[in-house]
Amino acid sequence: MNLGDIIPYIAPTVVLLLILGSAIKILPEYERGVVFFLGRFQGVKGPGLIIVIPGIQQIVRVDLRVITLDVPSQDVISKDNVTVRVNAVLYFRVVDPEKAIIRVEDYGAATSQLAQTTLRSVLGKHDLDEMLSERDKLNSDIQEIIDSQTEDWGIKVANVEIKHVDLNESMIRAIARQAEAERERRAKVIHAEGELQASKKLVEAAEVMSVNSGAMQLRYLQTLSDMSNNNSSTIVFPLPMDMMKTFMQNQQQKASGNPEG
Repeated sequence: MNLGDIIPYIAPTVVLLLILGSAIKILPEYERGVVFFLGRFQGVKGPGLIIVIPGIQQIVRVDLRVITLDVPSQDVISKDNVTVRVNAVLYFRVVDPEKAIIRVEDYGAATSQLAQTTLRSVLGKHDLDEMLSERDKLNSDIQEIIDSQTEDWGIKVANVEIKHVDLNESMIRAIARQAEAERERRAKVIHAEGELQASKKLVEAAEVMSVNSGAMQLRYLQTLSDMSNNNSSTIVFPLPMDMMKTFMQNQQQKASGNPEG
């Protein structure tokens, strides 16, 4: 057999190899193939080796891994009429490749648009303080709403996280003044509570001393000790409390024995 006899078979062989190459598809573990037969849905295949008839069957690859979607910054007007810019990140994955391909044109773009509108809608129902202090609750609310609406698309929203809540400079200064006023209020309340507790303890101490002369004597001596420890030019001569009491009784008796006039 000479070369002239082989040449007519080369072209068909090359075409056959090309057809076989395009017919054989290898899908990794994290991908599935949605197969259409003459435009009609045939089934979901993969992972592994699958064969698709060129021109008759069509395959659309779908990634089943978690997709990270960055939600662009949105201008949101809060319930108390404060304008803020908020952005978030959304994590979702395809759980039903058939629905993701057939029921929505581009499930990634559709999920992104839905996340943006839901973010504005949910945050617009809350005050600025709630946006800053209750992010976990807001994240959960947004995730539930998006997940319920993407269920028909074969999409499962795993998580939504609000990343930044940007305020203008005037609002930042107002929040700083509010925080400072709150700290001052708490300091005054704590000081007042301390004064109240101290006054109660003083009343209890006075009651104890009124019924126990020994406690009064100890307090008297403690006061003298405190005065002696200070750098003072005043000289104090302590007298026993009993002597002071006797002296006062004598003075009262003299006063009663010698009435005025």
